[in-house]
Amino acid sequence: MVVYNMSLEMIRKAIAGLAGRKVMIIGDLMLDHYMIGVVDRISPEAPVPVVRVERESFLLGGAGNVARNIASLGGNPLLVSTIGTDEGGAVLDRLCKEAQLKTRLIRDPARPTTKKTRIIAHNQQVVRVDQELSVPLQPEEFTELFNYLQTVIEDYPVIILSDYGKGFISREFMTRFMEMVDDCRVRPKVLVDPKTVNYDLYKGVDLLTPNTKEAGEGAGLPVSGQDTVVRAGMALFERLECKNLLITMGGDGMALFEGKKSIRHIPTFARKVFDVTGAGDTVIAAVALSLSAGFDLLTSCTLANYAAGVVVAQIGAATATIEELAEVVDEQSEVHVSSW
Repeated sequence: MVVYNMSLEMIRKAIAGLAGRKVMIIGDLMLDHYMIGVVDRISPEAPVPVVRVERESFLLGGAGNVARNIASLGGNPLLVSTIGTDEGGAVLDRLCKEAQLKTRLIRDPARPTTKKTRIIAHNQQVVRVDQELSVPLQPEEFTELFNYLQTVIEDYPVIILSDYGKGFISREFMTRFMEMVDDCRVRPKVLVDPKTVNYDLYKGVDLLTPNTKEAGEGAGLPVSGQDTVVRAGMALFERLECKNLLITMGGDGMALFEGKKSIRHIPTFARKVFDVTGAGDTVIAAVALSLSAGFDLLTSCTLANYAAGVVVAQIGAATATIEELAEVVDEQSEVHVSSW
C-alpha cells in the first residue's frame, strides 16, 4: 500500500479559494417539516402515542440543502427546481429568499410540493409523513426548464444533479441535459448524488457520489469492506461509463476512483459523530465548490471529507462554514491518503 501525505497548506489554500465560486444545483427540492413535542398519554382511539406539539420548524431539504451547504461555504449557488402552487411551495420560496439563494423555481400546478413531516418526541422520531408525487415534469414546465438552462448553463463550471427520486431527474431530462452540456463551448463538470432506481440515467457523468449502500445496490453486491468497495466501484464503471467515482463510507472515510486505475482512500476526519443526516449533501457541495475554484479532484474530496466531519458532529441537516472547516484542518497534523 502506497501512502501519500496530503499538504495541509493545499487544503487551506482550497478553503480560501471557495468564496464566490459558482455552482448550479438541479434536482428535487423538498420541504423538511419538523413537529417537536412530548408524549404523556396513549390515544383512547388506538394504541398509539399522542404527541403534544410544542414547536415546529421548516427547513430546505433535498437540493435545497445542497444549495445551503454551498452558500455556507462561501459559494454562489444557483438552485433550479420545481415547486407546487400550494402552501408548501410558498414556504420553500420564502426559505430560499431568507437564505439569500439565487433560484429558478418552476411552479407546476399539477404537482404538489414534496414535503416530509417528521414528528419527534423526547428526541426520537415517532413517525414521518411524506406528501409527494414522484412523476416527471409536465411538458410545459419541461420546456420552461430547458429554455432557462440554455441561458445560464455556460456561466457555471460545475453542475450538481441532486436526485432524490421524485421525478425531476428523468430519462428525458438526462438525455436532453447531457446533450446540452456536451454542446457547451467549455463543458461544465456534472456531479451526481444518485438514487438507486435511476442509476442507468447517469451514464457519462464526471463524478458519482454514492454511499456504500447505494454503491452496493448499483453494483448488485453487498459492500462491507475494502475488497467489496473496489469490486462495486469497478462494476459501476462498467455499468455507467462515468469518469470518476467517490464512494462515501461513513466512519471509514471515502474511496476515490479517478478512473479504473487510481483508487485512493481518504480517512475520516470526524471528531464526533452525532448525526449523519445530510452528510452526503455536504460532501457533494464541497467537492463541487472546490472543483469550481479550480482545484484537483483529490484535493476537493479531501476538503469535502473535512466538511463532512463538521456536519456529522451536529444534530440534523447541518452545514459547515469556512471558519469551521479551517478550524478542523488546523487540528490535523498530516493527512495520510493511501492507494488501494
